[in-house]
Amino acid sequence: MDVLTQYAWIGWLVLILVFAVIEIFTLEMTFLMLAIGSVGGLLSGLAGIPWWAQVVVAAALALLLIFTLRPRLLRALQKSGDPTKSNVDALVGESGSVVRTIGTSGGQVKLRNGDIWTARLSPITEQRDVPVGEAVLVTAIDGATAVVVPLERSAS
Repeated sequence: MDVLTQYAWIGWLVLILVFAVIEIFTLEMTFLMLAIGSVGGLLSGLAGIPWWAQVVVAAALALLLIFTLRPRLLRALQKSGDPTKSNVDALVGESGSVVRTIGTSGGQVKLRNGDIWTARLSPITEQRDVPVGEAVLVTAIDGATAVVVPLERSAS
């Protein structure tokens, strides 16, 4: 038994550890498959297979897992994602009321969630002033400005 084959298990353990740590940071499942392939190389080394055959076993197992198991795992992870909208995406469709008249230079609205936003009228509405107290609907967020339409116009 040559020295390389005798101590290959140390190299496989290092590779498994390195691939596992990289996977923790990337979460792409590629390095997880490489780590599992390295486990295959480690087990074949413990069975007494020469070092070059250990590399072939590890590579074959890793490629097999990358092309078969990885796509399924990625689909499962995407399905289990939280569908709840957050941040700016959650504000689109939110209703509110005007707290400072929205004119050509803009105004302010208080949304149903309690946030006060700088607002301007959506380009799809004809330009007119929207008085204080009128109900509006957020159609988009442009930077730090809510793009709104009067609520009675949003229904049509």
